[in-house]
Amino acid sequence: MGAESTTQDALEDASINTNHRVVQSSSGKIRRSSKVNQFDLWLVNKLFAMSGHPPFTMQLWDGTEINARASNTHKLFVTDRQALWLVAYDPEFYFGELYSTHRLILTGDLVEFLETDSRHCRSYGNKWIDLLQFLRHPPRLNSLSGSQKNIHHHYNIGNDFYSLWLDQDENQYTCAYYPREDMTLEQAQVAKLHHVARKLKLEPGQTVVEAGCGWGGLARFFAKNYGVNVKAYNISHEQVRFATEKAREEGVDDKVEYIEDDYRNITGTYDVFVSVGMLEHVGKRQYKTLGSVVDSCLREDGIGLIHTIGRNRPGLMNAWIEKRIFPGAYPPSLKEMMDIFEPNHLSILDLENIRLHYAKTLTHWLERFNANEDKITDMFDSDFVRAWRLYLAGSITAFTTAQLQLFQVVFTREFNNSVSSSRSHIYEEGH
Repeated sequence: MGAESTTQDALEDASINTNHRVVQSSSGKIRRSSKVNQFDLWLVNKLFAMSGHPPFTMQLWDGTEINARASNTHKLFVTDRQALWLVAYDPEFYFGELYSTHRLILTGDLVEFLETDSRHCRSYGNKWIDLLQFLRHPPRLNSLSGSQKNIHHHYNIGNDFYSLWLDQDENQYTCAYYPREDMTLEQAQVAKLHHVARKLKLEPGQTVVEAGCGWGGLARFFAKNYGVNVKAYNISHEQVRFATEKAREEGVDDKVEYIEDDYRNITGTYDVFVSVGMLEHVGKRQYKTLGSVVDSCLREDGIGLIHTIGRNRPGLMNAWIEKRIFPGAYPPSLKEMMDIFEPNHLSILDLENIRLHYAKTLTHWLERFNANEDKITDMFDSDFVRAWRLYLAGSITAFTTAQLQLFQVVFTREFNNSVSSSRSHIYEEGH
């Protein structure tokens, strides 16, 4: 996972003094707590039981160790009593809060820790736990104004930040595609763009509308390599500004138009509808609206593709990620996605799940993020670095443990008979 020092929390600067208090020279956030009592120990044992007794050691603020075994792979250091009580009250949310602010300190690889914990504690899909999380942390809505705020929270924090760890060619913040194991991130992102283009059977002169274009790499790539004309919608001002400048620099501004507006305001008719990495931000209450937009803009013989993070069964986004990283995010199940297609007489042509490709993409991102830790700390602070490292590591875990999927769904109108008789065109090396 890159430099080990950035995926582990070294305890070299932490010690327990005679007042049973953690002394951490690098952080002023550690709180003074009295010696561990029986209630504290009861809480820790309950946490281990709820987590399926993973092979971790927990060390409390006065040096007390619980579940200490030579075979354990990780040690979690709880720096104060309030931190313990908070993580016991709501582990999904407060683990992220406390890890980010140096009040939970981990030795051992972070991804391995999260994967081991996930495999021991499989609560995903439990309707009562989901209900409790919904009541504690109701997701933010994706109305027109709500979507603007949610997208601003995540994407408008600075293009320079994302350019440090995304691919250098097109700044793609979506799953890459690795038909060969030895591919670099840049090669895999190009392979993804060709993979999508072939599924859409792009031809020169066609018109394409893209909902949620990110930094605009797909639109520019399609214009340069397939000769199509693209209108790309996005509500992130930073991303639209970046994309427009890049199109001008690359000489495709006559074929690509970036529009700073919501997907709900798409106008015109097109041969192709494409959306890569936007549906996660739409919210399931808006799926019928999105379906109506597709229905109004797709030609009778048109074809569309939606590429999205999803789930095998309906479930809420991790509460901490929804609040701190991706407000308003909701990865749908395939059943939930059908609200886009069924009411509008759209027929599914092809479905592919490339879940493990996203785990590999995220691994490349995390390696680059870790390599640029000092620069990112200078841009923001150490809490930000720890929060985003946890987000990336947790996302790797979600895909390797199948909590999340990555769906590519190709569709057309139900009466369109000019469709391919096989999938061979997807794998033909034409570009």
